[in-house]
Amino acid sequence: MGTLTWGGGRAVGARPRGRRALPGFGLTLGYTVFMLSVVVLVPLVALVALSSSLTWQEFWQAVSAPRVLAAYRLTFGASLLAAGINLVVGLLLAWVLVRYDFPGRKLVDALVDLPFALPTAVAGIALTTLLAGNGWVGQYLEPLGIKLAFEPAGVVVALVFISLPFVVRTVQPVLQDSEAELEEAATSLGASRLQVFVHVLLPGIAPALLTGFAMAFARALGEYGSVIFIAGNVPMVSEIVPLIIIGKLEQYDIAGATAVACVMLVISFAMLLVINALQSWQRKRTGMTA
Repeated sequence: MGTLTWGGGRAVGARPRGRRALPGFGLTLGYTVFMLSVVVLVPLVALVALSSSLTWQEFWQAVSAPRVLAAYRLTFGASLLAAGINLVVGLLLAWVLVRYDFPGRKLVDALVDLPFALPTAVAGIALTTLLAGNGWVGQYLEPLGIKLAFEPAGVVVALVFISLPFVVRTVQPVLQDSEAELEEAATSLGASRLQVFVHVLLPGIAPALLTGFAMAFARALGEYGSVIFIAGNVPMVSEIVPLIIIGKLEQYDIAGATAVACVMLVISFAMLLVINALQSWQRKRTGMTA
């Protein structure tokens, strides 16, 4: 259907040339840079500036103390493990919510967002109440030799709980947009379930999975409220880096706290860069094979 014109004028209903829904590039870029500076860049510059008051030897002593190194290992290890668990569990949960209709589906879908709304301290208290030796669940696990509360395993449980929605909500819309007919066609041609998943489903959802993994990992790294209750906070055993930073601040060791925070910032940023590079590579590969 053509567009009506009057004489040599502009097409009826056409948007005027040069008009944009948002303000011009200069104004939009200015607002973007201003907000980015206030929210992100200024705090990061202040963090680096405070830690620069230390000499290199003092900085190294602050960030490489045995207690701090143990906290690094627990924080990054538990965050990676929790994000990996949620990568699998979140995919399964998103698949069930998208592909199946069952009683209580809307309730389950709403419960996925509960960690977003629940204060992290409340989540920590609830998990500790459940998993402690005299808790509703822990009283049955501890006789079997499974101790979760006040152990590194409890840290992983708390991080899985608070970061699960990131994977589910990232993968869910991609699964909704995927074409089930392609899977049915592959099955009718003799492909097994594993082949359908690897060759038909996975290439389409891989970027979303990596994004959800990165978001869950980043969320777990900075978690504090839910972990301090269930971890037990035993030095060298179940102490996380945010607690180390809080402890240094309470001792008025601001430079030492910012030094540890800078190391967390650099390592976290490097790991997120690697994950984003893998995500970009996966998208290019998917586009080339499409």
